[in-house]
Amino acid sequence: MTTPDLPLTPADAVAALRSAIRRRIVGQDIAIDEVLAALLARGHVLLEGVPGVAKTLLVRVVAGACGVRFGRIQFTPDLMPADITGTTVLRGGDGRFEFRPGPLFADIILADEINRAPAKTQAALLEAMQEKQVTVDGTRHDLGQRFTVVATQNPVEFEGTYPLPEAQLDRFLVKVRVGYPAAADELAMLQAHARGDDPERMFGGDGMAISGEQLDELRDATDRVTIAPDVVAYIAAVVRATREDPALALGASPRASVALLRLARAAAVLAGRDFVTPDDVKGFAPAALRHRLILSPELDVEGRTTDDVLAAVLLRVPAPV
Repeated sequence: MTTPDLPLTPADAVAALRSAIRRRIVGQDIAIDEVLAALLARGHVLLEGVPGVAKTLLVRVVAGACGVRFGRIQFTPDLMPADITGTTVLRGGDGRFEFRPGPLFADIILADEINRAPAKTQAALLEAMQEKQVTVDGTRHDLGQRFTVVATQNPVEFEGTYPLPEAQLDRFLVKVRVGYPAAADELAMLQAHARGDDPERMFGGDGMAISGEQLDELRDATDRVTIAPDVVAYIAAVVRATREDPALALGASPRASVALLRLARAAAVLAGRDFVTPDDVKGFAPAALRHRLILSPELDVEGRTTDDVLAAVLLRVPAPV
């Protein structure tokens, strides 16, 4: 295990993070890398998957491996904005008002079942995600530069839910799909449980791979990754192609272009490089764009997905050599 207070190269830090996470999350390597890429790119994450595929555990493990403050909010239909942002209360001693921060005041926030919250609460979260601050009784309170929301939602249960509007979906840098593990991975998970291992148990310092300060350094290294002009033009061409595709009723916005560029830089860091390749763009285009697109009604009825359309777009748009 890497000692968190020692100097680390970006490659060492990524290796330490992956090792710490994969000791507790069996399989789901693609989801792990997409979450790590979003974290390095300073973006928020929407995790989508059926119950029981380790969405909540993944967020807890990532926060523990990064050595940052973790907070969890269970979203319910009766959750009010003050329940997550905090509130101003009257102190009994001197009769003065003071702000008591809500659970949003942490570095990595698990917003569990976010689509169960009403629109007013979702709007309060939107300000926090966009501005990294909350406003309570006219006073702004800073959430810190590490503030990251990782929200989960169940794709098959709709009763008692409030679908996220496009404006809020667009604030998530990535939408990560967490599926069932492969047969070998599920067997390995069962064997670990049979030995008495319990990945659901909250862990202490043994789960920490890097410190919060080293996470900041890793993010700074991501910002410095070189991206050639022809790769930038490729990103623009891919995003513009979604706006012209008849299979889509709504294409990706300019914000999506920026998101894909940021993720491509993070993908390079995860691969141990200081420059972006077209494969970095291709690999993370689905995570960056799938939630920003709307299928045409005809394809939606046929059961096609935005990932299907994106795959066709990536085949059609020529990549730089």
